[in-house]
Amino acid sequence: MVGISRRVGVVLFQLGGPDSLAAVEPFLYNLFCDPDIIDFPFSRLGRRALARLISKTRAKKAAQHYAAIGGSPIRRFTEQQACALEARLMRDGVDARCVVAMRYWHPFTAEAVAQLQDAEVDEVVLLPLYPQYSSTTTGSSLNEWRRQWPGAVPTSCVESFYRNPQYIASVVERIDETLARFPDPPAVPLVFSAHGVPVSVIEKGDPYQRHIEETVSLVMEQGGWSNDHRLCYQSKVGASRWLEPSLRQTLRQVASEKRREVCIVPISFVSDHVETLGEIDHHARQEAQLLGIERFEMTRGLNDSPKFIQALAALVLAAIMLPANNEPVAEIQDQEREPAVHSMVAD
Repeated sequence: MVGISRRVGVVLFQLGGPDSLAAVEPFLYNLFCDPDIIDFPFSRLGRRALARLISKTRAKKAAQHYAAIGGSPIRRFTEQQACALEARLMRDGVDARCVVAMRYWHPFTAEAVAQLQDAEVDEVVLLPLYPQYSSTTTGSSLNEWRRQWPGAVPTSCVESFYRNPQYIASVVERIDETLARFPDPPAVPLVFSAHGVPVSVIEKGDPYQRHIEETVSLVMEQGGWSNDHRLCYQSKVGASRWLEPSLRQTLRQVASEKRREVCIVPISFVSDHVETLGEIDHHARQEAQLLGIERFEMTRGLNDSPKFIQALAALVLAAIMLPANNEPVAEIQDQEREPAVHSMVAD
């Protein structure tokens, strides 16, 4: 028992997802209006018009993806994570209030801010649910927090947690339970699929690709499997160059090797949503079958796995033991330093 007397607000950041088919287009509009996603010369002038065009163009197809999985479950899973984390912290002696801040749909960051203000918290821990740092995910969420949070409450941030042993253990557990469904588990190729980002983002110094690669290495080391494994990327949007190989290219490669089984591990996601249940478990599964892959299994999202919640609790406990800074959260552009829990200091 830690016995923290002050009230701690914990903000769980996520991408978010439309809560109805009618919300798909405005959700996409919010996504493509994000300056951390759409950035080009004079983009401030043209971003809204471009976002409106892209969202209208993509809305119908995206709505089909959401309909195929019965709607986006990401809010439900994230709120379950928040409830489980709050209960775990309470057991550890922390008076915690865990709230959800979605980047592109309800509950928005402003809604999380209002909840924390109502709770009159003494300290805030920012906990982006992206294990690996990218300016397009964690960076964007923290920038929005900086725009919305008016308080001078001491604030700490967990920028990334892909090296956390308990997080790695939670991923290993999901892989073990999925491999157990195959007749000969050691013979099954493991395909780690991460959300892609444009190559231009990486070229600007974003550490995301390096973090992903290290995550795969840590998972394979802790899992102790002898299975063949490979890393690929998914969810490409637009005509620009994105990280490769793609999931589609990787499935074709697996099929060309006459492999008839595959286990997909969505390595950059901590909950099931359209990019796991739809893009992988529905569309990629269909493509794999057409390629001659007879057994296709995907690991479940971490969701509210006890091991994962334990990892999140450990991260929060480490954060509240640090001397927090009451400066406003600053925009974070380059995270080449070692991932850590630290106080937020204005640049």
